[in-house]
Amino acid sequence: MIRCLLIDDEPLALDLVEDNLKQVNYIRVVGRCRTASEALALLQTEQVDLIFCDIHMPGLNGLQLVKSLVVKPMVIFITAYEKFAIDGFELDVLDYLVKPVPLDRFLRACQKAYQVFELKKASEQIPVISKKHIFVNSDYTLVKIMFSDIEYIEGLKDYVKINLTGKQKPLLTRISIKALELQLPAGQFYRVHKSYIINVDYVTQIRRGKIITDNSELPLSDSYRDMIHKMIGREVA
Repeated sequence: MIRCLLIDDEPLALDLVEDNLKQVNYIRVVGRCRTASEALALLQTEQVDLIFCDIHMPGLNGLQLVKSLVVKPMVIFITAYEKFAIDGFELDVLDYLVKPVPLDRFLRACQKAYQVFELKKASEQIPVISKKHIFVNSDYTLVKIMFSDIEYIEGLKDYVKINLTGKQKPLLTRISIKALELQLPAGQFYRVHKSYIINVDYVTQIRRGKIITDNSELPLSDSYRDMIHKMIGREVA
């Protein structure tokens, strides 16, 4: 089931979208917000897969809201203004609907969301791996990552942040850290904390309560000290 958030400063517009969604059995509305601030607060507490969002709103507008999101759900803009279409698609939104939206056009956008959601869910459950790399889903795209480029992985509730070496930007992918850990090669990656997995190739120092790399300092949990013992072949002081 796709969990959906509706954002529009006009109550009638929210009612219309929610009424249309009654004909879609794979989308469930988990919230309605009339400002971007309300939406940001709700996104901190609710799992949201899809956002239907107006653009022209008081305060933070829809474009600014989407641009501010670190972890971005699928986004469908619904607006009275065609002129923002290019800006919307530059943000990699799923679709752009212009009010008044015909029902058949609305349902096609929902179907597109369903197809992307199912593809993403399948790729998250069964990452495609080889001896040297893994494919993960990030921003609706399957991205190939070499194991040798992963410095460490950080768990963020339903997502993980894969921190890469050099100047490469970190990647966010929706999968639990435990599920991803099972896909990593043994002997190269070690769980050192409930929220961190480290690539041993980049470990430079191990201190009490700390794992040090060239670029980072990560916590070492006592409950994972046996894992460190395996990594270095002796007890940690």
